[in-house]
Amino acid sequence: MSQLNLHLKVWRQNGSQPGHFQDIDAPDIPDHASFLEMMDIINERLISKGEDPVAFDHDCREGICGSCSMQINGVPHGPAKATTTCQLHMRKFRTGDTIWVEPFRARAFPVLKDLMIDRGAFDRIQQAGGFISVRTGAPQDANALPIGKVVADAAMDAAECIGCGACVAACKNASAMLFVSAKAGQLNSLPQGQPEKDRRTLGMVRQMDKEGFGNCTNQYECEAACPKEISVRWITKLNRDYAVASIKDALGNTRKEAGGGD
Repeated sequence: MSQLNLHLKVWRQNGSQPGHFQDIDAPDIPDHASFLEMMDIINERLISKGEDPVAFDHDCREGICGSCSMQINGVPHGPAKATTTCQLHMRKFRTGDTIWVEPFRARAFPVLKDLMIDRGAFDRIQQAGGFISVRTGAPQDANALPIGKVVADAAMDAAECIGCGACVAACKNASAMLFVSAKAGQLNSLPQGQPEKDRRTLGMVRQMDKEGFGNCTNQYECEAACPKEISVRWITKLNRDYAVASIKDALGNTRKEAGGGD
C-alpha cells in the first residue's frame, strides 16, 4: 500500500448563493481508498480543525444507487470508464496531482450545498409515465406472461440506468434524453407496458421539456459518460415512439374537436 499526497480544489456553495473553489491539501491518502473514502478522510480532518465538512451525496457505495455523482477533473464520475464515483479508487491518480471536484452542472439540477444537487427533476419525469397500471393482488406466476429473450434482454439493458445524471452533466446542452429514453424504453419494450406506451412516452418527454433540460444534438457524450454504458440506441427508439404517439394524439384531438368522440 502506498500513500498519495494530493491537492484538491473543491466546489463550496450554500444553496443559491455564489460558490467558489476551496483549496484543500490531502496528504497521506491510501491508494486503495475509494474516492468517497478519500472525501471522508478530508471531512474528518476539516471537522477536527473546526471547519465545515464538504457536503456530498452517497448511499449504497456499491455503484447501484447513483447518488454519488461528482464532476472530477471535468468528467462525470471521474476518469474510469463505466465506473461510479463510489467505485473509483485513488490508484487512478498519482501523488502530486491536483484534483478538481464539482457538482454536476445543469439548470435542472440546482446545487443544494457544495457537491449535493437536487435530482428531483428525474423523479418527476418518472412520475409522469415511468410506471404501468396493473391490478394489485397476488403476484402472477412467473411464466404466466411469456417474454422473448431478445425483448427481456433489451428491457434489462435499459433497466440498468441508475438515474445518476451523468448523461446530463456530460451533455453540452444538459439533455436528459438518455435517461428518459432508458426509463421509457424499459417499459415500452415489455408486453405489460404496451397499453400505456403512447401516454407514457408523451408524458415523460413533455415533463422533461418542462423541467428545463436541453435538446439532444447526437454527440453521444452521454453514452461515453454513463457508468452503466446505456446505449444511445434508446434515444433513437424514444424519438420514433414520440413521433408515433404525437401523431396519434393530434389525430385524437382533431376527432374530438370535430365531435367524433374517442
